[in-house]
Amino acid sequence: MQVPIISANVATRGNVLTRWFHTGLMRLTGWRFSGEVFPDCRKFVLIVAPHTSNWDFIVGIMAMYALGIRGTYLGKDALFRFPLGPLMRWLGGIPVDRSGKSDVVTQTVEAIERSERIIIVIAPEGTRKHTTRWRSGFYWIAQKANVPILPVAFDFSRKEVRLFPLFHPTGDQAADVAKIRSHYTPDMGRFPEQFARVSE
Repeated sequence: MQVPIISANVATRGNVLTRWFHTGLMRLTGWRFSGEVFPDCRKFVLIVAPHTSNWDFIVGIMAMYALGIRGTYLGKDALFRFPLGPLMRWLGGIPVDRSGKSDVVTQTVEAIERSERIIIVIAPEGTRKHTTRWRSGFYWIAQKANVPILPVAFDFSRKEVRLFPLFHPTGDQAADVAKIRSHYTPDMGRFPEQFARVSE
């Protein structure tokens, strides 16, 4: 199995041992990487779909550590208090205040602007259950922060972590999201019947 090469511009974590161990886990479970080269980019939004199962998290952890990248996710600020706070931050979480004046998109954009290197990881479906839409927050974060979007699929039908071309938002949200969604098909999901078929 070939693991994409990560440039020095990308936010990274782990070491040779953690990369070797998780690459071995991917081989053992039959998963591999496919598609495009990993982007040489300091800041971007990485979206993962379809999101239909708890197994998505396991595959994501294996892939992240095999690559040696540091993914950053959004979490409710209450989760970052003692005693879970240090663990949540170590796992790559950043707290967001959903009750304050600043919305989640604005808070995330501000976090991107403060960072030298960052990968914001988002599942656009927002739930493992069947949904008829994608949440558009990932798009507006990328648009307002002026960063590209990296679409990634966890394709259970082929056991592939598939990287698609880096996408730069144009400002036409409907057209852009439709183009990104065209990469994904129901059979990729662990449970295809829960695939989100209609975007908002």
